[in-house]
Amino acid sequence: MNDKYERQMKKGVLDMLVLKLLEEEPKYGYQLITEMKEKSDGTFFLKEGTLYPILYRLEDEGFVESKWSEPEGKQVARKYYVITEQGNMALKEISAIWKQINRGVRRIMEGMEK
Repeated sequence: MNDKYERQMKKGVLDMLVLKLLEEEPKYGYQLITEMKEKSDGTFFLKEGTLYPILYRLEDEGFVESKWSEPEGKQVARKYYVITEQGNMALKEISAIWKQINRGVRRIMEGMEK
């Protein structure tokens, strides 16, 4: 039963986290997976089958754009994702909503623990 609730709770914040990581600099898919796992101390370990639909949806919404890199030497071309101005605005909105939800949840949960 824990897995079900954990998946549901994580699913609601993945768009925000992907946009936040892209806010720093353009990144390719595997880089996003690695950074999300490292920066969350293993809490968010995404599979490619989870990440890429998020990226495609964010691209369809105009929040990110993708660009292929030029192959250099033995390095293959990679598809980099870049946050757009519209994506930056969405990130600010989503972050504000998240903070409000998080604050409300904490108030209720901390009240229940007393």
